Amino acid sequence: MSEAVLRPLIWLDYRLALIFLVLLPLVLMVWAVMQRMEAIQRLMTIYWKVASLLAITVYLMIASLPISFLTGPLAMGLIVASLWFWADINEDVADMAAWRPLRVAFNAWRWAITIYGIVGGVFSLLFVRCAVTAKAAMLSDATCPLWLEAPWGYKNMFHANTGTGFLGFLGIVGLIIYVLVLAYFVIVKLGRTGRSATGN
Repeated sequence: MSEAVLRPLIWLDYRLALIFLVLLPLVLMVWAVMQRMEAIQRLMTIYWKVASLLAITVYLMIASLPISFLTGPLAMGLIVASLWFWADINEDVADMAAWRPLRVAFNAWRWAITIYGIVGGVFSLLFVRCAVTAKAAMLSDATCPLWLEAPWGYKNMFHANTGTGFLGFLGIVGLIIYVLVLAYFVIVKLGRTGRSATGN
């Protein structure tokens, strides 16, 4: 696929991510707090914890670290899984009145994220090679650096006076912490609480 075709698609992906993964979840979180919908509040809190891997990915991409081409798709997979995994939250949402606007909006968002995650995951498979090559080779590739343009733009806007090496270091530290917390959840907590978000 040519650069002229890929660049608009990649930028479209970033724009959709900003809408569906940042702005709409913020709206839903505030809405759920205002409506005192505890089940949705709980799931949105879990969502932000899981989605933090996307923020980590941005910092890894700023430093042009190839591993970021793995953490991005992994984050999407974990996000989709986290939105449907919790049996107690699914039951609470199903018990809400079908006509409630927040329930409708929340379920529409969950399905939109699911579809977006699957399509985005398939699209990202085209770039797996970017994750398994040396940094220099990745940067000299015809298409891999296209994914780095938006993170570099983010850096110029919010971290103009900060070195890319330091930002990459923050990304690596964040990734290590994320992996440790995820491992604790899978190995220890999941066995105790199962698919209950409240642990009951």
